[in-house]
Amino acid sequence: MSTTHFGFETVDEQDKARHVRGVFDSVASKYDVMNDLMSGGLHRAWKAYTVMVANLREGSKVLDIAGGTGDLSLAFSRKVGASGEVVHTDINEAMLRVGRSRLIDKGVLLPTLVCDAEQLPFPDAHFDVVSVAFGLRNMTHKDVALREMCRVLKPGGRLLVLEFSRVAKPLTKAYDWYSFKVLPTLGKLVAGDDASYRYLAESIRMHPSQDELKALMKQCGFGHVDYHNMTGGIVALHVGIKC
Repeated sequence: MSTTHFGFETVDEQDKARHVRGVFDSVASKYDVMNDLMSGGLHRAWKAYTVMVANLREGSKVLDIAGGTGDLSLAFSRKVGASGEVVHTDINEAMLRVGRSRLIDKGVLLPTLVCDAEQLPFPDAHFDVVSVAFGLRNMTHKDVALREMCRVLKPGGRLLVLEFSRVAKPLTKAYDWYSFKVLPTLGKLVAGDDASYRYLAESIRMHPSQDELKALMKQCGFGHVDYHNMTGGIVALHVGIKC
């Protein structure tokens, strides 16, 4: 049986999704609060930049993968208008329920679907934009998922991958201390779960670097790929164009 990584731990490929589901089941109710605390609110700026780069128009069709608590789906829906379409998806039902409730509280009702990014239940060439924010690193077969994202995009459509990445070298020691000392403690105090936030720190280190992910996206069918580092490389936005 093939193995893969779950943070720094080696697990059977078939078990990774279950482990990841356990993490997000545990943190779903405190996910937004923890995002604000962990990033000092910067995650809002990262997502706002992603929405700007999406360059959506009235009537655009958007697929939000790993849409979780719905921040991007909400922002996208305001851009595409009544004639557009935003599909809010996540593999984790607990996260999706929190997101759907938040969207409804804001008066927004979107198609919401539990689905696996490695097996997207959508036709070829359907969406103008596909977005995956802080979700790609948790996927077992990133290449399979990226090919699926490419498949459902229209020619000329764009994939936006917002993800934690490699920080600039001068920040490495401070970032490691924060990741492995502060984050788990914060997780335990606020969410009652230090292990899930230790996994977060580990999963970031196991994720491909900016240039590695760029190369992988090209291998998976994107004709042009570029990336934009934010906050010293803590986060990067990769943009792939389907040619």
